[in-house]
Amino acid sequence: MRSFTNKISTSHETLEWLFEELKSTSDLVNKPLHVGEKHVELLYIKTVVDGEQLQQLVIKPFFELESLEHVEAYLNSLPNLQENQPREQMLLELTKGSVVVEVRDQLLLLDIKKSNTEAVLETSIEPTIQGPQYSLSEDIATNINIIRQRYHKPSLTVEMMELGENTHQSLAIIYDEELVISDVLENIKKKLSALNPPIIQSTTELNRLLNDKKRSLMPIMMMTERTDRVVFNLAGGKVVLLLDGSHTTVIAPVVFFDFMTSMDDIYGSYWITRFLKLLRYFGLFACLTLPGIYVAATSYNPEVFRVELALSIAGSRIGVPYPSFVEVLFMLVFMELLTEASIRLPKAVTGAATTVGGLILGQAATEAALASNIMIIIVGAVAISTFVIPINEMSFGIRVVRLILLVFASFAGLAGLVFGLIGFLMYLTQLNSFGEPYFKIYLQSKRAETEKTSS
Repeated sequence: MRSFTNKISTSHETLEWLFEELKSTSDLVNKPLHVGEKHVELLYIKTVVDGEQLQQLVIKPFFELESLEHVEAYLNSLPNLQENQPREQMLLELTKGSVVVEVRDQLLLLDIKKSNTEAVLETSIEPTIQGPQYSLSEDIATNINIIRQRYHKPSLTVEMMELGENTHQSLAIIYDEELVISDVLENIKKKLSALNPPIIQSTTELNRLLNDKKRSLMPIMMMTERTDRVVFNLAGGKVVLLLDGSHTTVIAPVVFFDFMTSMDDIYGSYWITRFLKLLRYFGLFACLTLPGIYVAATSYNPEVFRVELALSIAGSRIGVPYPSFVEVLFMLVFMELLTEASIRLPKAVTGAATTVGGLILGQAATEAALASNIMIIIVGAVAISTFVIPINEMSFGIRVVRLILLVFASFAGLAGLVFGLIGFLMYLTQLNSFGEPYFKIYLQSKRAETEKTSS
């Protein structure tokens, strides 16, 4: 943890202290201005400072005014000059977009903050009812600015590097120096240093390259466009990777429970949040097991249902010319085709095309005796349950696992389905994200763990 001192010091010593505290951040600028007998020194973080205002308010007048006394008087007359503050507060103001000017053994703090909220779009991938509605942009400097505007802590560190042998894309590694786990950070840096792709253009590609297990079903990193989710994970001691030219970020390490968390869970009341989480996990279980349960109950274990329900299901399948496994697989494949079409079609026609396509497909399948009425209900329930998973990467993985469990159920009924679920849980428990167990409750800061241990 950083140690601050309240000892009275000269302006130059304070400036050196500020520089030492922020020197690990690559966007820190220490700029001396010198002409004739005049000399001033500027210290600021360029990604949160408006460069045009800095040029017009400070740099240009410095070269136009006759003496250093005039420069000092001019700077003291500016309306955005902040009152004398202790150096700890000056350090905090630097992270918010202020500029420290050393002139005649005096430190002046000017508020020249840059705000880029007008340049970003609203969230489209992870919409929420409450909370911020702006996402990130495709400009890395703008994204760092947005994050710094929400996370005003001096220990926030930004390290820059380049990826791509041909493109030399800028990559920012962002973390809270006080909260991040050093082993995880070193592991991420080591993997990034080993990467040398000729071209890298998106965080999705970066996500794939950083994953050692190329054929892993479950994601071990999270991609998000939400600024509040980024700040929330920074406060949890995680590392955020920003790639220039991409409007999403990569967050690592992550655990399974992170993918089932919506940002509305933070803003809602206790019981509403618990109810929504329970509903979400129920949807996850339903979309994984419903197709397998249907196949197992109709072909292997009809005794698990009440007699009336078993007879109703058997009656609805009269005329279907193939086993229940083929029926379920047929409907699931067409449901996946509708989902993929809804992603690829233009937004203006997506809703109408998929709705009409789903209705016509379901009605035609039942009338042609290619699927039972109950099968249509189950497919609709599975589709709705899949959409309650907040993070798309987890949703895509679950869609594949659902088909694997269907195969197990088609060979051994309910016993095969249970065996497949146990195997899936065993697979999840052996996964790790940069050394962190996949089932770990991770969202507890390093500081809180340290304080708990010491007490």
